[in-house]
Amino acid sequence: MDTFNYMFDRKIPYNELPKLPPLKEFLDTEILLKWGLASRSLAELNKNVFRIPNPSMLVNTIALQEAQSSSAIENIFTTADELYKAISDTVNEETANPATKEVLFYREALWSGYNKLMEQKFIDKSTIVSIFQKIKQTNQGFRSPQSQVIIKRGNSDFRSGETVYTPPRGAGIIDEKMDNLLEFMSDQNGLDPLLKMTIAHYQFEAIHPFIDGNGRTGRILNLLYLIEQNLLSHPVLYLSKYIIENKDDYYHLLSGVTQRQDWKSWVLFMLNAVDETSKHTNTKIDEILSQMDATFEYVKPKLKWYSLELNQALFSQPYVKQSLIGKMTNAKSRTTVTNYMSKLVEYGVLSTKVDGREVYFVNNDLIRILG
Repeated sequence: MDTFNYMFDRKIPYNELPKLPPLKEFLDTEILLKWGLASRSLAELNKNVFRIPNPSMLVNTIALQEAQSSSAIENIFTTADELYKAISDTVNEETANPATKEVLFYREALWSGYNKLMEQKFIDKSTIVSIFQKIKQTNQGFRSPQSQVIIKRGNSDFRSGETVYTPPRGAGIIDEKMDNLLEFMSDQNGLDPLLKMTIAHYQFEAIHPFIDGNGRTGRILNLLYLIEQNLLSHPVLYLSKYIIENKDDYYHLLSGVTQRQDWKSWVLFMLNAVDETSKHTNTKIDEILSQMDATFEYVKPKLKWYSLELNQALFSQPYVKQSLIGKMTNAKSRTTVTNYMSKLVEYGVLSTKVDGREVYFVNNDLIRILG
């Protein structure tokens, strides 16, 4: 039974944000059908990941795209070229422009959260706070009770700069609502984890526990929760691509839950995001694996030192430095490494890209697939 009668006012802190689970019953045949499709697509993606010889290595390329899109949702933009240069070695990461660094911080937070989950096997407040701290490079935790956080936005529903939402505020309120969120996520209440993820994502966004970085933190939390619930083995679900392509709908439907408790439209949107994203990522994995095999079969007869491990390394990121080739081939001299690189360029495995004093070796086939 729906007993929620609070009159929402977007300019007043939403301290009456209902606890989970939702009071309003919204599950019906339409949602269950969409849940079935999304669950199947997600399971196929998880199965496909295990076809990758070294999932963590190859997943880096997908995680980087997720980081770029998730940051773009928050109007933090960088080019793929800048990112590829930055991750080719640690020196470039340190000297990257601010927008690129923000994206790299997201990827760092994603992997940090994943490793923490693998170690302790569950998500808690410390997990969520550590993700936020990595994203924002800060030691802050949940926002303080007096923080005057007001969310403004300009889209099809609101004029530019208009207040659209004021999150809960006050002593103990953030902790209380986060405790309820985590309890809902961990309870064995009969609700499927995929459905719970869609509900929890809204609730996290509505609580808005941090001064900044909530959207990015929440999207990482989605991935970690699916991993915790054994629906994914690695953080490969590229949800941010779907969200940024449907950004107005995303924010409109978030508001629909807040203002009208319209859970059904929101859950359908998120399930469709999982379905479409899983299929998209599956296609990328298939294309990368197919190209890896084709490259190895073409190059190995020509170059005896071209190993399977080297082939895999060349598909771990689009731009590689000469030092990586030296490490993978155990070459004893710079001259030998230079000769190896020349052969890889000659056979079209890599191409060169000069940027000032830096020379990058580019895997154009991988860039083509990543799009």
